[in-house]
Amino acid sequence: MSTTNSNNGTNNHAGDRDLGLWFLEQSRLRSARGRTDMDEDDDAPTELNTINSSGGFLVVSPDKLSAKYTSVNLHGHDVGVVQANKPAPVKRLVYYFEIYVKDAGTKGQIAIGFTSESFKMRRQPGWEANSCGYHGDDGLLYRGHGRGEAFGPTYTSGDIVGGGINYDSQEFFFTKNGAVVGTLPKDMKDMKGPLFPTIAVHSQNEEVHVNFGQQPFAFDLKEFEAQERMKQQMSIEKFSLPTNVSHGIVRSYLLHYGYEDTLNSFDMASKSTVPPVHIAQENGFDEQDIVFALNERKTLRQLIRNGEIDSALGKLREWYPQIVQDDKSATCFLLHCQKFIELVRVGALEEAVKYGRMELAKFFGLPMFEDLVQHCVSLLAYERPRESSVGYLLEESQREVVADTVNAMILSTNPNLKDSSHSCLHSYLERLLRQLTACCLERRLLSGDQGEVFHLQRVLKQL
Repeated sequence: MSTTNSNNGTNNHAGDRDLGLWFLEQSRLRSARGRTDMDEDDDAPTELNTINSSGGFLVVSPDKLSAKYTSVNLHGHDVGVVQANKPAPVKRLVYYFEIYVKDAGTKGQIAIGFTSESFKMRRQPGWEANSCGYHGDDGLLYRGHGRGEAFGPTYTSGDIVGGGINYDSQEFFFTKNGAVVGTLPKDMKDMKGPLFPTIAVHSQNEEVHVNFGQQPFAFDLKEFEAQERMKQQMSIEKFSLPTNVSHGIVRSYLLHYGYEDTLNSFDMASKSTVPPVHIAQENGFDEQDIVFALNERKTLRQLIRNGEIDSALGKLREWYPQIVQDDKSATCFLLHCQKFIELVRVGALEEAVKYGRMELAKFFGLPMFEDLVQHCVSLLAYERPRESSVGYLLEESQREVVADTVNAMILSTNPNLKDSSHSCLHSYLERLLRQLTACCLERRLLSGDQGEVFHLQRVLKQL
């Protein structure tokens, strides 16, 4: 949609239609997020794998959470080894499991560790490549060969021993009776592929119970994770940000989105501690683009956030008629949808049906709008639409999507705009956050795509 603003001159940058479609896609993504789990965590082990084990030397209990060595060991190839039914999940900060040594047997040759899927199931974890193990009889750590190294104390009957993977630090760690014994680097060259929690018994009557999280751990995993996150935070706080820069970033955000009243309060409050600051152009910022039409953008945002869509449309026709001249544009579509949603919100269902027939019907059959039209109309089918699969449309954040659309469209009419695609869609703060997200994803990729999946919204909620 080409635009010619009779009040503000001609815009020679990217068309408004493209901006409207971008926000339309954001609304579509919001509906998808409402139906998926943010955590994206992979399945965690729940029991021992009785199929892939050295079954001739041990007996696994019916609940698949205990193993007992029933033979008399003769050599190093008659170990009773059993893996978990699933590999350790990698989309988290830390994975951890524990064993309780019910009986150390005649020799106490119990081991806990991690092994690959191709591990030889008649050998102790740590004796073969792609494995590591903490052994109870000598307290040694084995990783990839039969020579152990000094690591921690021995363990025996009544002890609770744990094994974990810290994906942030790329380390294995082991615990005894709730305390960390030690750590070792998780060398990507030595430990390849999915890793399975593994236990081993190797002398008569040795018996262990496994806890994959179905019971509280002896080790305080939550506190350990909190300490790891604190380490992350402390490493970030080593880098200081000049006050004038942080001030400028916040101020640019308020300007970009038309929060004029909040901006004035922010400037007043900062005068006592910070000299008046403008974003310096030599630092890559230009405040002029986002000061454009500040009062009009503030007014329209307030109207849309209050659900006064008719008033917002009236102001747009008066101030920026070119934005709404194409009644089948993405911007007009979002505004008409929001009007329909507001009618449903207040229970005016008959009026909503009439409005839908008059304004939304024109978008039926248009592929780019069809799914969201159906979502809007579906609100009428539910007695409690807020609790339905399309209830996201009744959230305040949906109003914000529409308000952001109108805000970007007005910014795009600025005849002096230097960079339409970026300065209209995203504030400087949001561009920094997008860069932060990209860096976190790249960092995770360098760790073998392992570790907690970065979600900006989750991080912001924790602040």
